[in-house]
Amino acid sequence: MRTVVVKNDYPVSADRLWAIATDYGSLAEIMKGIAIFEGLPSGRAKTGQKLSVTVSLFGKLPPQPYYIEVVECNDDNMVLHSVERGAGVKAWRHTLTVEATPSGSRLTDRIEIDAGFLTFLFALWARYLYSARHKPRLKMLSK
Repeated sequence: MRTVVVKNDYPVSADRLWAIATDYGSLAEIMKGIAIFEGLPSGRAKTGQKLSVTVSLFGKLPPQPYYIEVVECNDDNMVLHSVERGAGVKAWRHTLTVEATPSGSRLTDRIEIDAGFLTFLFALWARYLYSARHKPRLKMLSK
């Protein structure tokens, strides 16, 4: 098991960042060129959702089945907790939090990964993946 933590600051209110961070359409948009999801619902994440989707890395690799369960999506505390698996991952526990800062807001992604002997490689991938979301999210928030 490895834990990856990625923090990014944004010059917008915490409420605005939270709305985009928990929206499936926004997720698909910020992941363009990195991963393509098939089967994501429209709208925002909700506690109790169970999603069976496919994911294709870079839109080039064959789509792989992937399962996501939204354990908690708390608008009051701005915390989203999901349990995920698939595409070689035994367990991918993601906690996303948004908090206000003096200059706007901060989004923190904390990912606990178990992929057996490949855990180290998946942890590197997770750091890249969640860091790469920052620039497209900034662009989205500037509109």
